[in-house]
Amino acid sequence: MDAPVNEASLDRLLATPGIVRVPTPRADMVILRDFLTAAECAALIARIEADRRPSTIADPNGDNYFRTSETCDLPMASPEVAALDERFSALCGIDRRFGEPIQGQRYAPGQEFKAHTDYFDEQGADFTRYCAVSGQRTWTFMVYLNAVEAGGATRFKVLDKLIHPEPGKLVGWNNRRRDGSVNPATIHHAMKVRKGLKYVVTKWYRERPWQ
Repeated sequence: MDAPVNEASLDRLLATPGIVRVPTPRADMVILRDFLTAAECAALIARIEADRRPSTIADPNGDNYFRTSETCDLPMASPEVAALDERFSALCGIDRRFGEPIQGQRYAPGQEFKAHTDYFDEQGADFTRYCAVSGQRTWTFMVYLNAVEAGGATRFKVLDKLIHPEPGKLVGWNNRRRDGSVNPATIHHAMKVRKGLKYVVTKWYRERPWQ
């Protein structure tokens, strides 16, 4: 029996019809429009609205406004959420057991998540708490669920890439490089929403099975 796959294949991702690679040597980053339908986006927005709570961060840095969004832990036992989880796995080739539960995020006007990486700081106070069992985050796949009236783009400063929300658009990137080291070039800023609301869902994968 083959071992479960815990790493995405860029070749597999690029074989997906419609997917494009962001032209940079510093990260494996892809964009795929219409990963989710309008109806699927609306259903996920409703779930986020129904069960949102204040977002948190690892390694608090004293900035109470570093991350001001709200978060929703999607119910993985739900058939619709489980089906979405299967689609993420089918897209990237990573076995589902290496994935964290899918999260939703909601940003109201003025809310943001300042420049951060999705991987955990190995020197951070919370590293052991978050990584002792399942290890470091390896890949992120984020899907925008709606268009934002103003603001709300995701800025990858090092990669010189600004990504604007569009309903159903997926963005994926490697938090860990092919040599196993973390990839600081993936630092990104969920910029302030100026008008309207912004909704996304995010799927993170780990080095070892999620427990």
